[in-house]
Amino acid sequence: MSNSSPSDHTPPMPSPGTPMAASPLTRAVLEIDEYASGLGWDKPARLFALVDTAKLRKQEPGLAKQLGIDPAQAAGYTPIEQEEIPRGKALDEFLGTIAWPAGVTGCALTVERLMLPPSAEASVPEGLKGKQLTKWVAAHPDRQEVRMTVAVLRGGARESAIRLREKDSPNEVLTGPDLVPGLAEALAATFES
Repeated sequence: MSNSSPSDHTPPMPSPGTPMAASPLTRAVLEIDEYASGLGWDKPARLFALVDTAKLRKQEPGLAKQLGIDPAQAAGYTPIEQEEIPRGKALDEFLGTIAWPAGVTGCALTVERLMLPPSAEASVPEGLKGKQLTKWVAAHPDRQEVRMTVAVLRGGARESAIRLREKDSPNEVLTGPDLVPGLAEALAATFES
């Protein structure tokens, strides 16, 4: 991100439950999900730069050591948490201000939202938008609180993880490249500048 430096917070290494056969991007998303889970719920959105772990170890050994990257760690992506996202600014508006330096391979965002199951989406009153829609969803009996972690790479690869608050367990996290397409598009646009 322009004019920002890596924060002192880097997610921990993936837990033993993280599938080793998963792609490096999936592992990074699950690592960020696990980190956010350790912070608890009702937290603001968090933005991460994704850097190539092998390049980071080679080009910035001091930073790699500071971040606790094991020299034997397999290739993949190291998430580096960025400065806090300004409160009161719309997320899409904020993402439109980001410009990543060349050394950043990808980025990820974790954010909490209320979602409705597909069966309830058909009952949304016509014309509801913005704050009215948010209020209606918050009052709906079938709403679910979720934490979404979405990552994109400069080359276009995408991955997402969704954790339901009511099933707050690493074994219940859903992953897939197309779970949150709108947010993935917004993150991909941060590399177009």
